[in-house]
Amino acid sequence: MFRERVRRVIQPPAQENIDKLEKVVKEGNYYGAQQMYKSTSARYASAERYSDALNVLQSGACLQLDKAQITCGAELSLLFAETLAKSKVPYDEDTLDRVRKIFRKFPRHSVPQHLELADDDDLQKLSEAIAAAKTRVEGCSSFLKAAIKWSAEFGAHRYGSPELHDMLADYMYSESPEVDIGKVSFHFVRGKNPKKFASALVNFMGKCYPGEDDLAIVRAVLMYLSLGNLRDANKLMDEVKMEVELKNLHFPSSELTQYVNYLLLTLQRDALPLFNMLRQTYKSSIDRESMFNELLDDIAEKFYGVRRRNPLEGIGDFFKMMGGD
Repeated sequence: MFRERVRRVIQPPAQENIDKLEKVVKEGNYYGAQQMYKSTSARYASAERYSDALNVLQSGACLQLDKAQITCGAELSLLFAETLAKSKVPYDEDTLDRVRKIFRKFPRHSVPQHLELADDDDLQKLSEAIAAAKTRVEGCSSFLKAAIKWSAEFGAHRYGSPELHDMLADYMYSESPEVDIGKVSFHFVRGKNPKKFASALVNFMGKCYPGEDDLAIVRAVLMYLSLGNLRDANKLMDEVKMEVELKNLHFPSSELTQYVNYLLLTLQRDALPLFNMLRQTYKSSIDRESMFNELLDDIAEKFYGVRRRNPLEGIGDFFKMMGGD
């Protein structure tokens, strides 16, 4: 006990270490500084000086990211989010702003366009750009997923902070070399910006394979509905249709989009028999994607109280999607 007290007393103020470490980074010794940031924050954390540990980690993450040291910056960012949870910091606007400040330091770069793929140098540039983009997305995703878990545990919505979900969805969509629209949708529907989500979907429609556009839209609507969010499901559809019209594009017309339009109307009233009839009538279209039936089971439970045959189905989907890309 006496040793522990002495160790706590001799720890210097965090700002002293922050200033020293900043000099190490500015000298270009990024790896050396990284190890020092980790060991210094660990000492503060072990002494239960969590505020000092967080200050050191935030400073290091922002500085390393400013210097384009993405791996180092992402690692310190992740440690920052994990320390929030370890120290049981309550979710509030001030702490959210600290997460936001780190997030804004993650760079955004577009993959080079108009390259001659027959040219070895251009191929090398493209390969390097794609690898760098994947590193950025993986690092930022790990940080924000840890922050979302912290926020869910310590005061935000049970699915985590909607703003953090929006940040992650936007970064994944804009920075991923190969967009997984399902994972992007998972976070957008837990956010609070269906207008931005609609823009992402319309943009995706212009890049996806033929026949994937209606799947992306219907998947997004069903995801909202599976959370019981009829308002944003309707808003998303309205926004997509509006943006498609403004851009002189064609809204995908298929049995699946027809089904979801009927579904949105049906859910506005107590009409379980009609819900079931529509599901049976459009079964072949719904079966185009396996997860649609799971989502519809969730919707039936949310809106009509229909319990799943297996009550364990669907449990863990949130953490499965949060587990990584």
